[in-house]
Amino acid sequence: MLWGNKLRGIALVLGALALFALPTAARAQTQTAVSSGDIIEKLAVEAEADIDLAALRQQAADRIKARADAQPQKRPPIAPQLTKLPQIRFDVVFDQDSSLIRPASYGTIGSIADALTDPKLRPYRYLIVDHVESAGRRDHNLILSQRRAESIRDVLVNTFKVSPKRLQALGLGEEQLQDINRPASPANARVQIIVIGKFETADPPTPAAPAPKGAAAAKKKKQ
Repeated sequence: MLWGNKLRGIALVLGALALFALPTAARAQTQTAVSSGDIIEKLAVEAEADIDLAALRQQAADRIKARADAQPQKRPPIAPQLTKLPQIRFDVVFDQDSSLIRPASYGTIGSIADALTDPKLRPYRYLIVDHVESAGRRDHNLILSQRRAESIRDVLVNTFKVSPKRLQALGLGEEQLQDINRPASPANARVQIIVIGKFETADPPTPAAPAPKGAAAAKKKKQ
């Protein structure tokens, strides 16, 4: 896709420039490359899931408010059903304690956009799930991860023109650790793209031709 390649090329240039500006510690956080071919291979799988995002968000907020499962290693996953669906995991680098995506990650998001607009993946809907490693306040991390998931969705929609009807965003904070034995590990900050079902196009039905009336109808009858 020409537009996708051009946008991704710009993003890669910005990312390369940003790398020179980043300190050594921040460079270590940049993700490994992921190709659109790899993404297509992992996500081109039939799946259907009935997921209530509002209920999941409320469940996570209620657990934090009740101060339940204070130790990260003892927290059961909020949405274990998500782990059984076709998905990929990848890194996106944000500014510290912010939902602002660093330019270095635009190449990765561009590869995801190319994959999602491929004919093999275009018929499906996807859930973007962001996580945060265990550090600081749990309620803050839950809000931050929701904003980060929405930021990724916004870039896919507004920069790479993926249909917004195909994408939903969910932040789970540190309530569903991906490496429960190492709660502070960066592995717990990875993002998931999960297949959640078919995308039903809403093409309007073709209207029927109107019946002839008045003089036109009479003329037609005489013929």
